Amino acid sequence: MAMNVASSSGGGGRRGRRKPVVAEINVTPMVDVMLVLLIIFMVSAPMLTVGVPLDLPQTQAKSLENNDQKPIQMSIDIKGKVFINDAEIAINELIPKLKAITDARGGLEERIYLRADKKADYGTVARVMGQLSGAGFKKLALVTEADQG
Repeated sequence: MAMNVASSSGGGGRRGRRKPVVAEINVTPMVDVMLVLLIIFMVSAPMLTVGVPLDLPQTQAKSLENNDQKPIQMSIDIKGKVFINDAEIAINELIPKLKAITDARGGLEERIYLRADKKADYGTVARVMGQLSGAGFKKLALVTEADQG
């Protein structure tokens, strides 16, 4: 009975010829993923800033000057739903919510932009404007689109 025993002195073969470990990161797949994400965000970003979809009436009025502070935007859609900065709100809760927002920002002198769909009920628009006026809000602007004709 013969036994083969490998000696530890180097006669085994592969032990001394290992390749060194490469400690580099392959960035090509990461760059590919980042470019794909960049394209996706570039395409989808304009779709995220739409807000409440409205069909605004067209007028020949000139635009107002821009301030540094973003104004409060109210919207009334075709179904008569009222929104404050893209958040739906009941009409009876409108004034308390607006007062809470304006107290934190600038009081009753805060500018409010009112956007209403051109097919929205005129009574709803008039009721909202009446509530705003009755609560003491003086800087109310109606938002329209520039007339194409």
